[in-house]
Amino acid sequence: MKLKLETTVEQGYLDVKAGFDESLFRKLSPPFPPVKVLRFDGCKKGDWVSLELNFLLFKQKWTSEITADHTDDLEFYFIDEGVQLPFFLKKWKHKHRVISTGIQSKIVDEIEFEAPFSWMNWAMYPLLSLQFAYRKPIYRKIFKRKEN
Repeated sequence: MKLKLETTVEQGYLDVKAGFDESLFRKLSPPFPPVKVLRFDGCKKGDWVSLELNFLLFKQKWTSEITADHTDDLEFYFIDEGVQLPFFLKKWKHKHRVISTGIQSKIVDEIEFEAPFSWMNWAMYPLLSLQFAYRKPIYRKIFKRKEN
């Protein structure tokens, strides 16, 4: 199943690229489930990100490898793919794109996921949509145009 969300921010794409770090990652984590960052190497090919999701009665580990990254005159992107996923996911591929729109940028989350059972995909879609919609105001606040 595919999910795509777009957020326009006020900073240029290279400034936004520079802001894609562990601090941003922590701020983007929703209140539930609480997330503990076990490892965050960065956003370059070969880097790893590992999390522990705390569902109160049990915990799940989520580990992804950054399988691609690219920067050119108009766009920066990186792709993370799930290696060890929580029980409710069988496949995860997330392309994080930051596209130049002049003095602003557009952050685009392109997600492909698959649950263990096809019926679960339909249940996961609104949940993941909400989780990623949670990021939109955070992106806008962090990547506001800086006053001189």
